[in-house]
Amino acid sequence: MTTYFGYISLMGIILTLVSIGISWWALQSIRFDLFTYNPKSPQTKALQIILSIVIGYQMAQFFINYLQWSFNVKSMF
Repeated sequence: MTTYFGYISLMGIILTLVSIGISWWALQSIRFDLFTYNPKSPQTKALQIILSIVIGYQMAQFFINYLQWSFNVKSMF
């Protein structure tokens, strides 16, 4: 039983990191020069990093919850 939770935790960590990477990649296409005064500043890069972490974490939580719900549905029958 503990190895099951270990695998689920490891899968959650990997899925979260991959989701953050995907959201970082997707945010590279947004033109931040329209929203900020200096698009090359460290503040703009920090904003991109924070946005990618928030979006990636939310995306990973959605998939993790979906997987947990699908495992729980199996136990109903």
